Amino acid sequence: MKLRTTPSGVIAEHPDGTWRRVGGDHDLLALLASSELQDAARAGLDEAEAADPAEAVLPFRPRSIRAFMLWEYHVVASSRMLVQRFFPKPAAKAVATYESVTGRTFPKLKPNARFREAPTFYVANHTSVLSDGDDMWLPSHTKWLDFELELACVLASPLVDATPQEAEAAVGGWFVLNDWSARDVQADDARRNIFGPVIKAKTFANSIGCDVLTADALPDWTTATGRVRVDGELWCEGTTAGPQHTLGEMLAYASAGERLDAGDVISTGTMPGCCGLELDRWIQPGQEIQLEIDGIGTLTNRLSRDARPV
Repeated sequence: MKLRTTPSGVIAEHPDGTWRRVGGDHDLLALLASSELQDAARAGLDEAEAADPAEAVLPFRPRSIRAFMLWEYHVVASSRMLVQRFFPKPAAKAVATYESVTGRTFPKLKPNARFREAPTFYVANHTSVLSDGDDMWLPSHTKWLDFELELACVLASPLVDATPQEAEAAVGGWFVLNDWSARDVQADDARRNIFGPVIKAKTFANSIGCDVLTADALPDWTTATGRVRVDGELWCEGTTAGPQHTLGEMLAYASAGERLDAGDVISTGTMPGCCGLELDRWIQPGQEIQLEIDGIGTLTNRLSRDARPV
């Protein structure tokens, strides 16, 4: 079942494509947490009051956001372009020469053993979240703003030191997420900052789509497909197939020694090939960036000189 939040409550998509009011006084997270409420909503869809999906707002306020990185292809392709575009010329030339001569990936571009041992993630700024249709600002600390198409989920129940099986059962729903990134800052941090490449490269904004798909409607998250369009032009397409870690492993690792709760967001990370960095194509002021995941929906933001940080 696909859900949205409006100022007057939660609405659901009917099989005929119309939208109906469901959930009574319950918010979207409460609906995701209860199979009984979801069953009642489905059973009452035919008689439910019609609703306008255009009234949708941010589906929920994230309690926290953790963004993972699960695909080696994305790591390698992004690292290669960071070096080519932002590192000193001798480093870029050395990488290009090695790969041209040997036909192999430059070793330092590959993720290290830790990437396979445990899921890699960073904690984002959950207080700076845009909704579908909001304008994105031009961050003052970067000249190379980028988008990232990501499939994300929200928890519907708490986790502490969870097993992978317990962790997967806590997922309430799935949605589209744009992990905005400052690539010049990321490159500088990767070269020089002891804390790694996300200090100011990724903590200024995320966008969340208004459509939330209940967990039962996406039984295998590794089959998702999506794409990005800029001003209507298709820039890239990708899939979530073949991640390094399972969803249960990701959530179990995130819950080790700490409590996760309803409203915590977990992003699976950038679909391979679905960011401007990998393409060496760069969004500009005035452009409209639309992310789409099949079966879920779209997330659109326009890059505006007049917008200000939320």
